[in-house]
Order: sequence, then C-alpha cells, then structure tokens
Amino acid sequence: MILQILDITRILSVCIAFYWGYTIGFADGYDPIAQLHFMVPVIIVAIAGLSGLEGILFAKQSAEIKGYESGSNYQRQSAIALLSYAVIALIVYFSNWGIKAELTILFAFIFFFFFSGANHAWNAIKHKNYKWQNINRPIIVLLLIAGLIYPVLMALEILNNSNK
Repeated sequence: MILQILDITRILSVCIAFYWGYTIGFADGYDPIAQLHFMVPVIIVAIAGLSGLEGILFAKQSAEIKGYESGSNYQRQSAIALLSYAVIALIVYFSNWGIKAELTILFAFIFFFFFSGANHAWNAIKHKNYKWQNINRPIIVLLLIAGLIYPVLMALEILNNSNK
C-alpha cells in the first residue's frame, strides 16, 4: 500500500511540475529558465528522492513489485545514488546557482534514469519480467524526456546567445 502511495505521489508531483512549469513558463511571454528553475527540483525530488527512500526503507517490497532480487548492495547503492540526485537538486535550487547548475543536475539525473529505463526494458525482454513496475520505466522515461526537450533546448539557446 505504501509503495502505491509513493508511486502515485511521484506521478502526481511530476504532473504538477509540468502543469505549473508550463504555466509559469508562459505567464509573461515564454521564459524557459523560470520554467526549468521550478520544474527541475520538483521532478528530481519526486522521482529520485521518493525512489531512493523507497529503495532504502522498503527495499524488499520495492524489489518484489519490480521483479528484481532484494537486499543486494547494488540495490542500496542505487537508492543512495537516487537520494544524492534529490539532495543536490535541492542544494542547487535553494543556493540559487542558476540554470547551468540546474541543467547539470538534470542531465546527470536524466542520464541515470534513461539507462535505468533501458535496463528495465532489457530485463523485460531477456527475463520476461512483465511486471508493471518494471515495464513502465522505459515509457515514463521517454515521456519525461519528451516533456523536457522544448524548455531545455530553449534555455540552452538563451545561454548560447548570451555567451556571444
């Protein structure tokens, strides 16, 4: 039950981040930097932070619903890595280090999340692990990337133009 609540919280938090991010981003003309400033920490904390806590506090149940082995050092390390993304995203946000730092932590997180999705897809194909918690990862990653492409490209364009 608690894992379902965490799952729903992750999904709703990311949906809220996209809704508010696109609302903020287009409030007074388009401002992708303001949009990402809001969205990046919410998305990373919602996904990586909650997943990291899940992996540490509910390791056995979390592994079971994904069809993975439980209790390995790798499982713990993965949870700690996820928590580190969330903590750094919050530090960057509250320290107001700017869009370059926000994009850096976003890219590191997306890189991890993309290859995690590839690993889940591989697990589904190779080991016929068709549990929902396993097969949804590649789909969710691709949707997340698709939703972030436009604001990231626009922010990078602003950064490139300001460096000329």
